[in-house]
Amino acid sequence: MTSQPTLTKPEEGPAGPSGPDTGLQAGLKNRHLSMIAIGGVIGAGLFVGSSSGIATAGPAILLSYALVGTLVVLVMRMLGEMSAANPTSGSFSAHADRALGPWAGFSIGWLYWFFWVVVLAVEATAGAKILEGWIPAVPQWGWALIVMVVLTATNLASVGSYGEFEFWFAGIKVVAIAAFIVVGGLAVFGVLPGVDSDRAGLGNLTEHGGFLPHGAGAVLTGVLLVVFSFMGSEIPTLAAGESEDPQRAVTKATNSIIWRIAVFYLGSIFVVVALLPWDSQSIVDQGSYVAALDSLGIPNAGEIMNFIVLTSVLSCLNSGLYTASRMAFSLGRRGDAPKAFARTTRRGVPQAAILSSVVFGFVAVFFNYKFPDTVFLFLLNSSGAVALFVWLAICFSQLRLRKIIQAEAPEKLVVRMWLYPYLTWAAAAVIVFVLGYMLTDTEHDGRSTVLLSLLVAALVVVVALVKQRITATRTAGAAKG
Repeated sequence: MTSQPTLTKPEEGPAGPSGPDTGLQAGLKNRHLSMIAIGGVIGAGLFVGSSSGIATAGPAILLSYALVGTLVVLVMRMLGEMSAANPTSGSFSAHADRALGPWAGFSIGWLYWFFWVVVLAVEATAGAKILEGWIPAVPQWGWALIVMVVLTATNLASVGSYGEFEFWFAGIKVVAIAAFIVVGGLAVFGVLPGVDSDRAGLGNLTEHGGFLPHGAGAVLTGVLLVVFSFMGSEIPTLAAGESEDPQRAVTKATNSIIWRIAVFYLGSIFVVVALLPWDSQSIVDQGSYVAALDSLGIPNAGEIMNFIVLTSVLSCLNSGLYTASRMAFSLGRRGDAPKAFARTTRRGVPQAAILSSVVFGFVAVFFNYKFPDTVFLFLLNSSGAVALFVWLAICFSQLRLRKIIQAEAPEKLVVRMWLYPYLTWAAAAVIVFVLGYMLTDTEHDGRSTVLLSLLVAALVVVVALVKQRITATRTAGAAKG
């Protein structure tokens, strides 16, 4: 059993007052954690990627979101059970280390880090495109650089700075989606004046080919298109380790996941497909949310949505850098990464972990501009299925850790997985099914994404097993000596 990282108060070490400390600080306030939990589930993918899902499945995309949402709720419940019992910056990686072995913690930790540093490049480029459209005097690469530098500085300042930025970023997203649902809902039910009732209404759910215009199989294809927009739901369990009351923060985030997904995902998508026919060309040309706003006659709908998407992009960048650095910190504490990653500044910030993550992010941004269809496409596809790998690792870790916690400290089970172990096994089976179904998908690059992600995962697992064997050999040699 490996030792778990713990929070310590900053102390003046040998390097003096400004020297490095060995622990994180509890710098996140309850309001930070609450907004991170609420906004963390709303990614830029919801605004940008929903159009292709609607075009593929029609109104039945609601079923796709409901299926993935249910899966995320179950996975978050498992993660909440483990994290409430043992809050740590490594979250599921640290849990996998303890439950399945060091190789599992090493593998899932590095894969997750890899996923988020690639996301940094994707989001930085997306944000730069919007900003260049507003201020073309600055080239796109210049905006990407500015955005990355500003958010890196924010994360280096203190965890409180990250929390404050995320509080406002997430707040804007939450208010925007809530307003969209309220205004759109009024229009759907004919209460909002000035809206063409022939286009807006519940009839859009069953007309134009029916609720399942492309058949039941399209629901599964829709699942493949929307599943990755839910990545980020687990961030509150990583951030909880730096909060004032980790156990309470994890419990609250876990218990609220159901209504967050129901309101922000299902609620907003329902409004979109009820406002406009699913086969409307404007959904493809403008994007689902912009088209929905346009149908309401709201002026400058495109620019309003660009601002909301930019906020989501900055939020994702901010959280991505935070998440990648904390995972690197946890790996360093467990000896699975350079020791420098586990050192923190006097402010409780893992400086080396942050800088290493952002350097890789900068390199990925360069590849995105220089080799978008070769090197960067490989990076993108090879990290694409990591979300599903993480969820699967959470399932198997919870199956084992529940028994360990019950034996060692049953009072720590303040959050319990429903119908254990049956729902855990069911969730794992669904994840495996989705991965298998992706192998049949050639139209949306599902097959290449799974195969490349499995290749990278296999390489990481091999490295982990070799490292574990070397460590065991050295330990045995030291014991004999």
